[in-house]
Amino acid sequence: MRGEPIEAIKVGLESLVSSLRQDPFALESVYLSVITFNRYPEQILPLTELEGMQIPDIPQPEAAGTHLGEALEFVCKKIDAEIILSTPERKGDWMPLLFVMCDGRASDAQLFQQIVPVVEQKHFGSIVVCLVGTNPRTENVKLLTDKTVNLDTTDGATFRQFFKWVSASVSVGNRSVGAANEIVLPPPPPEIHTVI
Repeated sequence: MRGEPIEAIKVGLESLVSSLRQDPFALESVYLSVITFNRYPEQILPLTELEGMQIPDIPQPEAAGTHLGEALEFVCKKIDAEIILSTPERKGDWMPLLFVMCDGRASDAQLFQQIVPVVEQKHFGSIVVCLVGTNPRTENVKLLTDKTVNLDTTDGATFRQFFKWVSASVSVGNRSVGAANEIVLPPPPPEIHTVI
């Protein structure tokens, strides 16, 4: 994505943070991280608690390609380094939720195929892929999750609705890492189409 959609994402993220700050439970339990990827993944917002969070500028992509496998590998390393698992002696962090926004392509198809089973072992409460762009591809993301949505347009209003839904999803995501079941997410708004 380039140009206006990138700015719309920033507006959507600001709306997400604002909405979550209205929830006292979220203020005490939600941490967010933002990782961008095109040729290389980059964590532009390290795992940060809601209260002190400032949404950073989202850089325009420098190169063509969607290196989804490399991005997921990067996410897995961050999960290993930053998430505390529950043990019999201590309560761990809440199950992380992963929201991936992409066109569904994987320029690094071999790495993507290798990393999907690793992602499945990371105790995500839910993984949601949001397909954007013209002619998004679903075959890759279906390997990653059955929770795939598609945005028909990439304007500010649509992204706001998407991030409003993300906010509602985060609010229900209150299970400790290691819990057996996946989190049941609320249904998406009409602007967001579920891909079957």
